[in-house]
Amino acid sequence: MDMTAPAPRVLVIGLDPFRVPGPWDPQPVADAIEVGRANFAEHGLGVEMCLVGLDGSDDIPAVIAAAVAAHTWECVVVGGGIRRAEDQLNLFEQIINLIRHHAPNAAIAFNTTPSDTYEAAARWIQHPGGR
Repeated sequence: MDMTAPAPRVLVIGLDPFRVPGPWDPQPVADAIEVGRANFAEHGLGVEMCLVGLDGSDDIPAVIAAAVAAHTWECVVVGGGIRRAEDQLNLFEQIINLIRHHAPNAAIAFNTTPSDTYEAAARWIQHPGGR
């Protein structure tokens, strides 16, 4: 049995819950992200996570541009932490434009929770392990 991971075909862009300031418990979000990652493996679909921090430790546009340009993606999923917060609107717009620039042929999908990220991508791509 081949135990190598499938080539990444989906890029997930989201927030690293441990690098988002505030008085909150990041562990439940981190656990949900791992559930989402496991769903990709369960379905034999390669995924790469690009999780950025809002704590000032990342040049977010540069990190995301590098991740988007690293492969030919079939789908890029943008997480709700970036998409739903009004104070992140500028970042959300930058991300969408970086995707359009560096991966113009990739579908863009949106999850509702970190644990349903596979389902968001699966709506847009065909693969043998899919539904």
